[in-house]
Amino acid sequence: MQTLTEAVARIFSLGALRYFILAGIPFILFYLIYPARWKQQKIQRREASRKDFFREIWHSMQSTLVFSIISVTILFTPLRQYTLVYTHIGDFPVWYIGVSLLLSLVVHDTYFYWMHRLLHHPVLFKATHLVHHKSTNPSPWTSYSFHLLEAVAEGGILVVIVCIMPMHPLTVLLFTVSGFIINVYGHLGYEIMPRGFRRSWLFEVLNTSVHHNLHHSRFKGNYGLYFRIWDRVMGTEHPNYVSEYDRLQAQRFGERPVVSGSKTPARVADFQ
Repeated sequence: MQTLTEAVARIFSLGALRYFILAGIPFILFYLIYPARWKQQKIQRREASRKDFFREIWHSMQSTLVFSIISVTILFTPLRQYTLVYTHIGDFPVWYIGVSLLLSLVVHDTYFYWMHRLLHHPVLFKATHLVHHKSTNPSPWTSYSFHLLEAVAEGGILVVIVCIMPMHPLTVLLFTVSGFIINVYGHLGYEIMPRGFRRSWLFEVLNTSVHHNLHHSRFKGNYGLYFRIWDRVMGTEHPNYVSEYDRLQAQRFGERPVVSGSKTPARVADFQ
């Protein structure tokens, strides 16, 4: 039977591998091999430096270690008895795997929004969140680039979801992988949503790479992770988001800005 240290090492190794594959492949494609092909989709004209990339990878490995420790604590220690993690996949209908995954993403978005706003308190920002915001021009490597204490707060979502809803270990795995893929997209530095996305109802609900890139370049507003909902309800969506997305849309496709019923709230609540 493996020890807890061995379990942490194993999960860390898998997490690091996942990081280098899921962040590394888009980095290679967009930043190394085909940057000229994707130049019309690049959100910021300036380029991040190699020093930025190495800093982000270093902090991401620390975050991966923190997430590994949290995962092992939930799954392989006596604390598991206080969670709703279930082992036998037949304990719930198979379709519940998908439902619990979607619910966990909704819970995560709410958790992340309020945690993120809290981290922008001047004291907490300087002590922790500043590490992430050193990446004013984010890349896929930025996705897990957190201060150690912020990594603990970020990883805390795992504790929350396994304590409020039944979760199979497979769902936990799918949650971490899907969440990371969306995170990489948000920090990609390029907008890759298809042409029709702007005119669909999904534009009113889902975040984009432009949405989160604005947060990194302006430091305030656009605190949501997967959805626009909390930012729009709380008036913290950046007032230039839609126009900035339309600017890039015109740059990519030569289109005139879309006029729709969607309007970014004029009030931005001082981005607190």
